Amino acid sequence: MTQEPVALGTLIGYQLKEAQSILRARMDETLRPLGLTTPQYVCLELLRRNPGASNSELARHAFVTRQTMSTLLRGLQDRGLVERPTTAPSGRSLPTRLTADGDRLLDAAWGDVQVIETHMVSRLSAEQRAELHAALASCIDALHS
Repeated sequence: MTQEPVALGTLIGYQLKEAQSILRARMDETLRPLGLTTPQYVCLELLRRNPGASNSELARHAFVTRQTMSTLLRGLQDRGLVERPTTAPSGRSLPTRLTADGDRLLDAAWGDVQVIETHMVSRLSAEQRAELHAALASCIDALHS
């Protein structure tokens, strides 16, 4: 027995992916003049919130592989936006920190990114935004369990 196909736009997972894709495109457009990609911006934002984070921690929270994060960090380091010691202070992890230049660039990018997020939810009331946040958190929790 074959099920009738449902319209893709009615599938929540599909709508989430479409929203994520459009959000990423808007962020890339906005960040390009600053010489940043969305993953680079996310990495800088993560480092501001968690100075000294390891490559593995950054990769996990940026939703990229460790190899991708290594490449990303090398590029940011070459531009003087982050700094990493040449040897690990303990273990194998090289803690990464924002430089003053990285901090300034992140400040410049942050406002532009906030404009995009504000626009994304501009048609929702405060109550709907809170409900959306709670619903997405519940979906994430369900998928983790």
